[in-house]
Amino acid sequence: MMKLRHILLASTLLLAACGKTSDQHAESKGTIAVSLLSLQNPFFKVIGDSIIAEAKKNGYDTLVVSADGDVARQSNQIKDFIVKDVAAIVLSPTDSKAIVTVIQEANAAAIPVFTVDVPCNEPGVKIATQVATDNFGGGKMAAEAMIEALQGQGGKIGVLDMKQVESCILRVKGFKEVLAAHNATAARKIEIVSELDCHGANDKGYKATEDMLQAQPDLVGIFAINDPGALGARGAIEKAGRTDKVIIIGFDGQPEGKQAIKEGKIYADPIQFPDKMGAEVVRAFMRYSKGEELPPQMLIPTSLYRKADGVADASLK
Repeated sequence: MMKLRHILLASTLLLAACGKTSDQHAESKGTIAVSLLSLQNPFFKVIGDSIIAEAKKNGYDTLVVSADGDVARQSNQIKDFIVKDVAAIVLSPTDSKAIVTVIQEANAAAIPVFTVDVPCNEPGVKIATQVATDNFGGGKMAAEAMIEALQGQGGKIGVLDMKQVESCILRVKGFKEVLAAHNATAARKIEIVSELDCHGANDKGYKATEDMLQAQPDLVGIFAINDPGALGARGAIEKAGRTDKVIIIGFDGQPEGKQAIKEGKIYADPIQFPDKMGAEVVRAFMRYSKGEELPPQMLIPTSLYRKADGVADASLK
């Protein structure tokens, strides 16, 4: 009799456990699948973590992967998302033009596609909305910082860009627009004499800056499209013994970038808010899923971060 009770009890517990597992599974409304430019970059790691947290609040699972800057890898990831029939796809495209075909596949499968940080403005694709920094405005802010730092002296400067990524193209476009307006009236003009691809990476920024300094020994400033590029530039400038001659303006506001600004190694950054971007793209999906019409893009303004901000920043060393 006791043995029978134990068997019945075990059976009851097993059924309860199965029921609980089933209930837990039912609680998920689906999966938001995310392919980010590179999770090796702390900026995108923050976006990914923010998406996970906001999705969980709203009852969605997440699948977050790194494209590692490889368009073929990202294309395969999106194809996998389509096969999994996810609720939504969030991308920061590695190449806004090359990724068009696979986004069209997601469109054909009726899976909504959102972009975060890096937009895709190419014809022939349907993007539910773009959630990004106001990169054009941030580029303008970077130029204003360069003008401020040079204190009316003018001179030759270089740009470390990343021409295959739309957000970086917009940063450089905004930067050039403000410089052109400045040069139209300034007694001493600020002239861009070199533009090299830093691939958004420290080592590539270092090498590109070395090349710039060799070709343009009288360079007075560098604008880098992100903090890794700016930090690479700083390393090359230090090696060349020109730290008191070349001003660096970065972009992003990663902890390493902010620390360098506090220490006077980088003059300033238009800083982004990746945590806001990640949360906002999930909120946009929630609105979309309720049938709301979304604007084509949702832009988050940058804020200029200088040395005084670094000194007052309790998060830094």
